[in-house]
Amino acid sequence: MTNPPPTAYGRPLKGATLAAQRSRFRGVHSISFASMLPVLVVTGTVFVLWYAVSLWLNAPQVIERFDAKPYSFQELATGTWNMERPVLPTPHQIARNFFESVFTEDLDSPRNLLLHAGVTLQSTLLGFAMGVILGVLIAVQIVHSPWLDRSLMPWVVASQTIPILAIAPMIVVVLGSLGWPMLVPKAIISMYLCFFPVTIGMVKGLRSPDPLQMDLMRTYSASKSQTLSLLRLPASLPFLFASAKVAIVASLIGAIVGELPTGAQSGLGARLLSGSYYGQTVQIWSALLMASLLGVGLVSAVQWAQHLTGKQMGART
Repeated sequence: MTNPPPTAYGRPLKGATLAAQRSRFRGVHSISFASMLPVLVVTGTVFVLWYAVSLWLNAPQVIERFDAKPYSFQELATGTWNMERPVLPTPHQIARNFFESVFTEDLDSPRNLLLHAGVTLQSTLLGFAMGVILGVLIAVQIVHSPWLDRSLMPWVVASQTIPILAIAPMIVVVLGSLGWPMLVPKAIISMYLCFFPVTIGMVKGLRSPDPLQMDLMRTYSASKSQTLSLLRLPASLPFLFASAKVAIVASLIGAIVGELPTGAQSGLGARLLSGSYYGQTVQIWSALLMASLLGVGLVSAVQWAQHLTGKQMGART
């Protein structure tokens, strides 16, 4: 009994067509492997250098334990790569601590990184929402008012020259003395960091329509609000989402920084601070890994929102 010929949409494939599809299939796989090869090489190089630097930094402490006794390189490497409190932990130590803190601890346990990530995420999203609203409002006013463009924009730029570590304790102390919940000061710090890229991006986006398009709106006697809603805002969406990807990461950094001077018991910033107090370097790097994954997830969420918005507006994907 012979096998039925391969089909495409219910029709048998001819030999030439089948050969072309097989060639295309092999070409796609070769292209994907070729594109992944540089990433794999760089990743492997980073891991090799990481283990080498970890061996170099941790070796003095391990050598002291041998107490002038002879030792082999294998014994030295094993000791430096498995220290309880290393100067620089190895990737496998960070991965093990991350797995144990996420999957083996109770969700409400202070040792679970998901609990701390959830606390940081709340202030990150609140600060991001406030920063986007503030940035869009400032950009709209700057675009429609030449006077504000000359007077307000320099202050917007100058606001980012103030170190966030200098004003974060003041914001926390002032709002804390007024009885505000700790979520609000952290969100304000996040807003302070993320409103700037949104403002700059939206100013450029609101000014991006072609002069002929603006002349057409004036020909139809469109008001400023109509021009804003029908032309400027749709044209500025690509700039808004590009700025939002930067702003969401800045908001996460602001939330973590806002947790450092508060003495909070939860949050990734508090986790980093407690790790530095007790010399738990593996805990510090594990919290940094969680913060990195959280940042990647937030940027991916903005990218997904951009894709959905473009699809609704009829953009080609």
